[in-house]
Amino acid sequence: MFGSIATFLRLMRAAWTLARHDAIFPVEYQAIFPAPARLAGRVARLVAIRDRAANPGERLARALEELGPSYVKLGQVLATRADVVGMEFARGLSRLQDRMAPFPEAEARKVVEAELGETIDALFAEFGPPAAAASIAQVHKAVTRSGETVAVKVLRPGIDQRITRDIAVLRMGAGLAVRLFPASRRLEPRAFVETVARSLVLELDLRMEAAGASELLEAATAADNLNIPLVVWPLTARRVLTTEWIDAIPLTDMAAVEAAGIDRVKLAADITDAFLACALDRGVFHADMHAGNLFVDSSGGLWAVDFGIVGRLEGPERRYLARILHGFLTRDYAAAAEAHFEAGYVPSHHVHADFAAALRSVAEPIFGKRADEVPMSRVLLQLFEVTELFDMRLQPQLILLQKTMVQVEGVCRLLTPAHDMWQSSSPAVERFMRREIGPEGRVRDFLADLDKVRTSLLRLPDTLDRLTLAAERMNTPAGTSSAHPSRRWRTGLLIAGAALLGVVFTLALTGRIAL
Repeated sequence: MFGSIATFLRLMRAAWTLARHDAIFPVEYQAIFPAPARLAGRVARLVAIRDRAANPGERLARALEELGPSYVKLGQVLATRADVVGMEFARGLSRLQDRMAPFPEAEARKVVEAELGETIDALFAEFGPPAAAASIAQVHKAVTRSGETVAVKVLRPGIDQRITRDIAVLRMGAGLAVRLFPASRRLEPRAFVETVARSLVLELDLRMEAAGASELLEAATAADNLNIPLVVWPLTARRVLTTEWIDAIPLTDMAAVEAAGIDRVKLAADITDAFLACALDRGVFHADMHAGNLFVDSSGGLWAVDFGIVGRLEGPERRYLARILHGFLTRDYAAAAEAHFEAGYVPSHHVHADFAAALRSVAEPIFGKRADEVPMSRVLLQLFEVTELFDMRLQPQLILLQKTMVQVEGVCRLLTPAHDMWQSSSPAVERFMRREIGPEGRVRDFLADLDKVRTSLLRLPDTLDRLTLAAERMNTPAGTSSAHPSRRWRTGLLIAGAALLGVVFTLALTGRIAL
């Protein structure tokens, strides 16, 4: 009970903090708010800080920094969507991506020594001040005893407890949203919060991040335009992660990217292709691709850092996603709609043709257009209306993918407003479709089915013994002896024949073999 009261008070504190910064219903947006929101905004501004920042995005950023790392994650997503929240607003939020206040170097040194069990001098030839600070950890540039320049990431002291409190507040907020706004249920706010909570908890163990970096390094072989720094495992522990140091320009510094002569159009295309190649080809992707986590080196090579959140897709989800994207890219809306129904994203009682028409109404006005020609806020509003019309619910297994797609598209817009998402997405989708649904995929599916048949046949003798004994018990009158051995063999052969015929007909019906 006391825990719930404390969580509710923290929720009220969040509302108070937003009001103090005039970030809950900003004065700059009063004209577009409904009457109740305008009234709430006027009341909230009675307690707002005087001489606050002129940029509403910066005011929200400062409020989120006060509230904690979980809230900062939300701001990082919004910072990539200048097309939705406005360029000025997004510019104000951009401070959340890699410019948070660091904690003292002395505290970082204590954490490193406690985690690795040796003094800093024994571990490193050099250990510099904080080079970058984010909501959960900060990075120090160091040199190992063997002369390698490395990046040492150290968790913020006390971050575990703060994350736990933030998650409790988010859970309460999701529960209140469901009760007070029933229409929000189809968006699965509780499932969304649990997904965010799980990812945040994983971020608190840097060994998991190291594993994610290693996994993404393997996945990057499917995308020859993505680089992942190597993990230095002997200098990695739960609260410390050490990787190779990369000399590159963060994508938050567009002026430096421009000055270096980087081809921004190609870089935007590389980001899109790398993300989709990893997600579709290997079923794993970097799930926090905001501009603060992406870098470009002098040769134009794309680098990613910060692997606290790694998304994964199982085989069926990858296929459904590829079919949906391919349907949009080829303007085959019937195929895209069919994939939605087969995946269970749209309830079966709806008409396929109606949903295909709804997809057409969203895609046709923006097909082939550049990012600066697409009013994304209106597109998102229309998509929301379509999901409501067809009773579509948020898919928990796709939350991270959808969030990352929003981030990727937003970063690409920052690089070049003329970015063509359609053209950039096409190569990765077409490669996947050729491999998975073309002849190569069919052969692989057939071999997988044969392996399942082999496994079933290996289990067949034991299964036959059990079935034969069961048949004998049913056919043998009480008080008599068991059936003759020859009868037992005949029963077993009949069951085996039926099982093999079932396997053959199953393969035929699924198109794996021809009769």
